[in-house]
Amino acid sequence: MTATTASMSSMLEGRRNRARRRQMVMTILLAMIAALFLLTLMLGQSFTPPAELARVLIGEDVPGVSFSVWQLRLPRAVLGMLTGLCFGFGGAAFQVMLRNPLASPDIIGINLGASAAAVFAIVVLQWNGPLVSVLAVLAGIAVALAIYGLSFRNGVAGSRIILVGIGVAAMLESFIAYTLTQAPSWNLQEAIRWLSGSLNSAQLSQAVPVLVALVVFGGLLLSRSRDLDTLTLGDDTAAGLGTDVAQTRIIVMVAAVGLISVATAIVGPVSFAAFLSGSIAARLLAGNGSVLVPAALVGAALVLLSDYVGQFLLPSRYPVGVVTGALGAPYLIFLIVRLNRTGGSL
Repeated sequence: MTATTASMSSMLEGRRNRARRRQMVMTILLAMIAALFLLTLMLGQSFTPPAELARVLIGEDVPGVSFSVWQLRLPRAVLGMLTGLCFGFGGAAFQVMLRNPLASPDIIGINLGASAAAVFAIVVLQWNGPLVSVLAVLAGIAVALAIYGLSFRNGVAGSRIILVGIGVAAMLESFIAYTLTQAPSWNLQEAIRWLSGSLNSAQLSQAVPVLVALVVFGGLLLSRSRDLDTLTLGDDTAAGLGTDVAQTRIIVMVAAVGLISVATAIVGPVSFAAFLSGSIAARLLAGNGSVLVPAALVGAALVLLSDYVGQFLLPSRYPVGVVTGALGAPYLIFLIVRLNRTGGSL
């Protein structure tokens, strides 16, 4: 009886420790996002003191400051935070669903589907603005469905969907490269700017579709978070626990692709943002509960931090996607080497 009581006490203490760790991680991430958001609002060509910033945000007209905050800095901060949430949410959903840290939309070609459509719209169709974004969203969804269909054989294995996605990504990269070689100079610059992933032309109106995507697709993912977690135990075990594996996988994939495609359509493919967010969140939590919300918070902090670094801490100004790409590429190599050494595989 004493041994049983000690075992239960140890179990409860372990749960409390895990809950405390999760709460601490979430609190730190929220504090980082708030600090980076305020930093983005205060820093630009000049520094805006907190007192002046507060006056502007409550509606006062402060000469020389109101325009910078409302037209330049606030849209950048809001869009960076919201798209970061989308990238983190969607990337983590793919990694959990397919039980592989390499199963990110960056790696398996979904981002490139949206990118290829946007480049085609800009260079060939000579579209701009919302039309490019709409086509990019539709293309991202279409590429995801194509990858799913090509991977389906008595179900969808994570290894197959990753390998098929890598092949599709290679074809899309070739298409993008060829299209750029045929682009006239006036369209080439716009296409390359879009491909780099940038917050430079952010507008508050662009935040509306991203917010809608977060509410709709993010809510859908959260409603399936319990079923998504059971998929990490394997399809057979998940089915034994009452999870409809096929239905859950389709719903999660649609929601994750919706988040990634909308964010990509608005700011371009922010390289490795989705890939890094889920991996960082998983390491921070160390297996303590669902990774979806923490990964979304990591994504928001990562995009805001990378944008700040690219704008103010480097010799020249770089788009946010260049900075996240510089961070993500070495981590991808490290992860592949680590999987190889530990006997992991795609």
